[in-house]
Amino acid sequence: MGKRIIIIPTYNEKENIEKIIRYVFSLPDVFDILVIDDGSPDGTADIVKKIMPEFPSRLFLEQRKGKLGLGTAYIHGFHWSIRNNYDYIFEMDADFSHNPNDLIRLYNACELDGADLAVGSRYCNGVNVVNWPMSRILTSYYGSMYVRTILRTPVRDNTAGFVCYSRKVLEAINFEKIKHIGYGFQIEMKYVTWKLGFKIKEVPIVFTDRQEGTSKMSKGIFKEAIFGVIKLRISTMFGGIKKYRRK
Repeated sequence: MGKRIIIIPTYNEKENIEKIIRYVFSLPDVFDILVIDDGSPDGTADIVKKIMPEFPSRLFLEQRKGKLGLGTAYIHGFHWSIRNNYDYIFEMDADFSHNPNDLIRLYNACELDGADLAVGSRYCNGVNVVNWPMSRILTSYYGSMYVRTILRTPVRDNTAGFVCYSRKVLEAINFEKIKHIGYGFQIEMKYVTWKLGFKIKEVPIVFTDRQEGTSKMSKGIFKEAIFGVIKLRISTMFGGIKKYRRK
């Protein structure tokens, strides 16, 4: 069994962070956690520090100054995880929109089924979203369809943020070439993973909107995800994908 770590980026998640950490550590399977906090003024990092002594060598915290973006938080976590010899690296939100019970299903998709990237997908088996208004569901669903059409990827949920990477995928990617920092980051990473020849498997999940805390979605983030795909497609035409491979 490979070493597994969950990267959880946070900004003002004081209502959720301790709950999600304790929930993950109560699971029968062993997952370590790395929290990447972007200077949360609500004291999220202090909560993590307070409970770290309870989970030595399993709970880790990296603090950054200022809100630097989702993509850069994950890349920071990827580098940290590779340095610390983890075999499977997960992305998960702090707000319980991703059910921690599904972690083992993502892991099994990689470890047992041979996927290099497992995606917790809202849309590979119908539409599985709870507590979103219909307008947001339609925007997300058709937005992902648009991305799939432009990039011609086999992935149905391109903006999904609940995933498991095998170490070899992250070791192969030149992160200096990843340009998106918002939800477009999720699109770019899946596209690059696929274009570099790795196997992607979607695992159906039920996504539940947060019950506590404030959503980080904004119009700017949405625009980056939608309009950035055209630039992404053009930039990788005619062999341009090679720039993403780490030499």
